[in-house]
Amino acid sequence: MAERGLAALPLPQLRAQLREARYANALLRTETEMFEKWYCKMEPSGPLLQLLTETPDAPPELTQTRGRYKSKLHGATDYFGGLTVEQKCELAERELAEMKDEIQRLKEDSEQTLQDLEAVTEEADVWWADVKKAITDFEKDIISTISSKKGSVIASEKLLRYMEEKNRQRDLLREKLRLKNYLLKGYKKKLQQQLRQKEQMGETLCEVRLQQLQVRNAQYQEKIDKKNQELLQLKLTSGKTAQVLNFYKRKLQDAMEMSTSLMKDISQRKELLGKIEREAALVEEQRAEAESVNWQLRKQLSDYGVPPVLSYVQKKMAVTDLKNSLKAWERKTAVAEMTLQSYRRAWNQVKMSG
Repeated sequence: MAERGLAALPLPQLRAQLREARYANALLRTETEMFEKWYCKMEPSGPLLQLLTETPDAPPELTQTRGRYKSKLHGATDYFGGLTVEQKCELAERELAEMKDEIQRLKEDSEQTLQDLEAVTEEADVWWADVKKAITDFEKDIISTISSKKGSVIASEKLLRYMEEKNRQRDLLREKLRLKNYLLKGYKKKLQQQLRQKEQMGETLCEVRLQQLQVRNAQYQEKIDKKNQELLQLKLTSGKTAQVLNFYKRKLQDAMEMSTSLMKDISQRKELLGKIEREAALVEEQRAEAESVNWQLRKQLSDYGVPPVLSYVQKKMAVTDLKNSLKAWERKTAVAEMTLQSYRRAWNQVKMSG
């Protein structure tokens, strides 16, 4: 019947039920792995057995001896599916506490490793700075001299003096470190002697002193937590301030770019305004000249008198006669040029034949 009911369902609903079943199976798988982990950790006589025996509906086989518990392992395994919600929550809380402890240990180990690496990095930086300084000094004092005075005795002597100076410095550093090591050994012996004297005299911390130190440690821990909270708040504030500062920096950069663009535009507008003013002055001069010419023309126009018609006709006839005479002379000139060209050709032939 169930198979027929599933077969009657549409495909999207079947897919939804499949996803729900997969999710539920994943939760059950995770829960089962956690229970198996705790079961492997705990002895049969440990807290898990007590947890199981305290359950009201537990099987009688689980309340008997340890050997009987081992012989009834299958019954106990079947009972794991019947844990109450409180028991499951308790196991989950224990698992969470263990995970937190493991994360804290990993964090402490990582911090210690990070500190060691930072110390090694600082030591390497100091060593590399010394090496670079030595290389720079060698190139400055020796290489430059050898390159400028190649093969000379002065360069060799300078190189020897440089090596002797470096050896002397190394000997001084070794002697200094030896003395420092000797002093540290003496201080170590003194501290060990004081510690033995204190142990012999019984000057150890009493319980009251230890409680006072614990109280003081708790107070300092509270202060440290408070300072850490303040530091965290300051970091948050610093982050917000940095974001605001970056925002205003971007706005300032945009404003500077806009100001540069506006200054360029203003200079172009000023140049255009000066050009327009010069053109306006030139137009004003031209206008003044045009007004002067216009005034003169108006004056001439007011003084102008029309000549008589007979005079105009006579002058027109004279112009026509002059044009006709000009055309006649142009024709005569063309004929003369043609005659001149024929004479020139004849003359050239005579010269060539002679």
